[in-house]
Amino acid sequence: MTTRGPSAAPAPASGRRRRFLRAVGNSRLLRRWGPSVLPRLDRRFHRWTGGRWMPSRLLVPVLILHTARRDGTPCRTPLLAGRTEAGTFLVMATNFGRPRHPAWSFHLLRDPHALVDWHGDLLAVRARLLSHEEQRAMEEQLLGWMPCFHDYARSSGRDIRVFSLTPS
Repeated sequence: MTTRGPSAAPAPASGRRRRFLRAVGNSRLLRRWGPSVLPRLDRRFHRWTGGRWMPSRLLVPVLILHTARRDGTPCRTPLLAGRTEAGTFLVMATNFGRPRHPAWSFHLLRDPHALVDWHGDLLAVRARLLSHEEQRAMEEQLLGWMPCFHDYARSSGRDIRVFSLTPS
Protein backbone atom coordinates (compact mmCIF):
# COMPACT_ATOMS: atom_id res chain seq x y z
CA MET A 1 0.00 0.00 0.00
CA THR A 2 2.85 2.38 0.55
CA THR A 3 4.02 4.30 -2.46
CA ARG A 4 7.27 5.90 -1.42
CA GLY A 5 8.55 4.00 1.59
CA PRO A 6 8.63 5.17 5.20
CA SER A 7 9.13 8.86 5.84
CA ALA A 8 11.36 10.03 8.64
CA ALA A 9 9.56 11.47 11.62
CA PRO A 10 10.71 14.63 13.34
CA ALA A 11 12.61 13.93 16.52
CA PRO A 12 10.79 14.58 19.78
CA ALA A 13 11.07 18.21 20.90
CA SER A 14 13.36 19.21 23.72
CA GLY A 15 14.22 22.32 25.73
CA ARG A 16 12.83 25.61 24.51
CA ARG A 17 10.72 24.02 21.76
CA ARG A 18 9.09 21.68 24.31
CA ARG A 19 8.19 24.64 26.56
CA PHE A 20 6.78 26.50 23.55
CA LEU A 21 4.66 23.51 22.46
CA ARG A 22 3.39 23.04 26.01
CA ALA A 23 2.35 26.71 26.17
CA VAL A 24 0.60 26.49 22.78
CA GLY A 25 -1.13 23.24 23.74
CA ASN A 26 -2.42 24.76 26.96
CA SER A 27 -3.51 28.08 25.46
CA ARG A 28 -7.17 29.01 25.84
CA LEU A 29 -7.35 29.66 22.10
CA LEU A 30 -6.22 26.15 21.17
CA ARG A 31 -8.27 24.44 23.86
CA ARG A 32 -11.41 26.30 22.77
CA TRP A 33 -11.11 26.37 18.98
CA GLY A 34 -8.60 23.62 18.24
CA PRO A 35 -11.01 20.66 18.35
CA SER A 36 -13.43 22.21 15.87
CA VAL A 37 -11.09 24.19 13.59
CA LEU A 38 -7.80 22.27 13.31
CA PRO A 39 -9.14 18.92 12.08
CA ARG A 40 -11.17 20.64 9.35
CA LEU A 41 -8.22 22.71 8.21
CA ASP A 42 -5.86 19.75 8.29
CA ARG A 43 -8.23 17.52 6.29
CA ARG A 44 -8.83 20.25 3.72
CA PHE A 45 -5.15 21.08 3.20
CA HIS A 46 -4.28 17.38 3.21
CA ARG A 47 -6.71 16.85 0.34
CA TRP A 48 -5.57 19.97 -1.57
CA THR A 49 -1.88 19.06 -1.34
CA GLY A 50 -2.24 15.36 -2.02
CA GLY A 51 -1.23 14.48 1.54
CA ARG A 52 1.98 16.48 1.51
CA TRP A 53 1.04 19.23 3.98
CA MET A 54 -1.28 20.21 6.83
CA PRO A 55 -1.21 23.39 8.98
CA SER A 56 -0.67 21.41 12.21
CA ARG A 57 2.59 20.05 10.78
CA LEU A 58 4.10 23.49 11.28
CA LEU A 59 4.43 22.52 14.96
CA VAL A 60 4.01 18.76 15.39
CA PRO A 61 4.07 15.52 13.38
CA VAL A 62 0.55 14.70 12.16
CA LEU A 63 -0.99 11.74 10.35
CA ILE A 64 -4.48 11.06 9.04
CA LEU A 65 -6.09 8.01 10.64
CA HIS A 66 -8.69 6.24 8.48
CA THR A 67 -11.19 4.22 10.54
CA ALA A 68 -14.83 3.25 10.20
CA ARG A 69 -17.69 4.38 12.39
CA ARG A 70 -20.05 1.85 13.91
CA ASP A 71 -22.40 2.21 10.92
CA GLY A 72 -19.49 1.56 8.53
CA THR A 73 -19.08 5.10 7.20
CA PRO A 74 -15.45 6.18 6.81
CA CYS A 75 -13.85 8.53 9.29
CA ARG A 76 -10.65 10.52 8.59
CA THR A 77 -9.03 12.03 11.68
CA PRO A 78 -5.85 14.14 11.78
CA LEU A 79 -3.82 13.14 14.83
CA LEU A 80 -0.61 14.23 16.43
CA ALA A 81 1.60 11.17 16.11
CA GLY A 82 5.12 10.16 16.89
CA ARG A 83 7.00 7.56 14.92
CA THR A 84 9.35 5.29 16.81
CA GLU A 85 12.66 3.99 15.51
CA ALA A 86 10.94 0.61 14.99
CA GLY A 87 8.52 2.30 12.53
CA THR A 88 5.39 2.14 14.68
CA PHE A 89 3.26 5.21 15.26
CA LEU A 90 2.12 6.34 18.70
CA VAL A 91 -1.13 8.29 18.89
CA MET A 92 -2.59 9.79 22.06
CA ALA A 93 -6.34 10.11 22.60
CA THR A 94 -6.13 13.36 24.58
CA ASN A 95 -9.10 15.06 22.90
CA PHE A 96 -7.51 18.43 23.78
CA GLY A 97 -7.94 17.64 27.51
CA ARG A 98 -11.70 17.19 27.27
CA PRO A 99 -13.44 14.74 29.63
CA ARG A 100 -14.60 12.29 26.93
CA HIS A 101 -12.48 9.90 24.92
CA PRO A 102 -12.37 10.86 21.24
CA ALA A 103 -14.52 8.82 18.86
CA TRP A 104 -11.56 7.52 16.85
CA SER A 105 -10.25 5.71 19.95
CA PHE A 106 -13.55 3.78 20.22
CA HIS A 107 -13.26 2.92 16.52
CA LEU A 108 -9.80 1.40 17.11
CA LEU A 109 -10.97 -0.53 20.16
CA ARG A 110 -13.84 -2.00 18.13
CA ASP A 111 -11.71 -2.77 15.05
CA PRO A 112 -7.91 -2.45 15.36
CA HIS A 113 -7.37 -2.53 11.58
CA ALA A 114 -7.03 0.92 10.07
CA LEU A 115 -5.15 2.96 7.49
CA VAL A 116 -2.70 5.74 8.16
CA ASP A 117 -1.80 8.49 5.72
CA TRP A 118 1.72 9.57 6.65
CA HIS A 119 3.13 12.32 4.39
CA GLY A 120 1.21 11.00 1.39
CA ASP A 121 1.98 7.31 2.01
CA LEU A 122 -1.06 5.15 2.79
CA LEU A 123 -0.16 2.36 5.22
CA ALA A 124 -2.31 -0.44 6.61
CA VAL A 125 -1.84 -0.61 10.41
CA ARG A 126 -2.98 -2.67 13.35
CA ALA A 127 -3.73 -0.75 16.55
CA ARG A 128 -2.91 -1.90 20.04
CA LEU A 129 -3.83 -0.05 23.23
CA LEU A 130 -0.74 0.43 25.39
CA SER A 131 -0.88 -0.62 29.02
CA HIS A 132 -0.09 1.90 31.78
CA GLU A 133 3.35 0.32 32.18
CA GLU A 134 4.06 0.63 28.44
CA GLN A 135 2.93 4.26 28.52
CA ARG A 136 5.29 4.98 31.41
CA ALA A 137 8.15 3.33 29.53
CA MET A 138 7.43 5.57 26.50
CA GLU A 139 6.76 8.69 28.58
CA GLU A 140 9.83 10.67 27.50
CA GLN A 141 9.02 10.13 23.82
CA LEU A 142 5.33 10.95 24.35
CA LEU A 143 6.23 14.20 26.12
CA GLY A 144 8.67 15.01 23.33
CA TRP A 145 5.89 14.86 20.76
CA MET A 146 3.14 16.23 23.02
CA PRO A 147 4.61 18.22 25.93
CA CYS A 148 1.13 19.00 27.31
CA PHE A 149 0.20 15.28 27.59
CA HIS A 150 0.09 15.29 31.42
CA ASP A 151 -1.76 18.63 31.46
CA TYR A 152 -4.44 17.18 29.16
CA ALA A 153 -4.68 14.02 31.29
CA ARG A 154 -5.10 16.12 34.43
CA SER A 155 -7.75 18.42 32.97
CA SER A 156 -9.66 15.55 31.33
CA GLY A 157 -9.95 13.61 34.60
CA ARG A 158 -9.50 10.30 32.77
CA ASP A 159 -6.76 7.92 31.73
CA ILE A 160 -5.54 8.92 28.30
CA ARG A 161 -5.55 6.09 25.79
CA VAL A 162 -2.31 5.68 23.87
CA PHE A 163 -2.25 3.40 20.85
CA SER A 164 0.62 1.83 19.00
CA LEU A 165 -0.12 1.61 15.27
CA THR A 166 2.05 -1.05 13.68
CA PRO A 167 2.27 -1.17 9.87
CA SER A 168 1.13 -4.56 8.60
